[in-house]
Amino acid sequence: MSFTDKVRNKVEELKGGAKEKAGDATDDEQLQAEGRADQTGAHAKQAGEHVKDAGRDIKNAFDK
Repeated sequence: MSFTDKVRNKVEELKGGAKEKAGDATDDEQLQAEGRADQTGAHAKQAGEHVKDAGRDIKNAFDK
């Protein structure tokens, strides 16, 4: 996972958290749901990147 991808995913996660908290503060269920969805999407992207990293590490271990 590149550093840039990690930063983008973390920013997306933080934005989702902020949306969810704003929805909590204003009692806006739609905004809360959007925030949770944004966070879930960011976590899924991070998991995918970790799988790619693990695959690359396994490949590199066998190439040595």
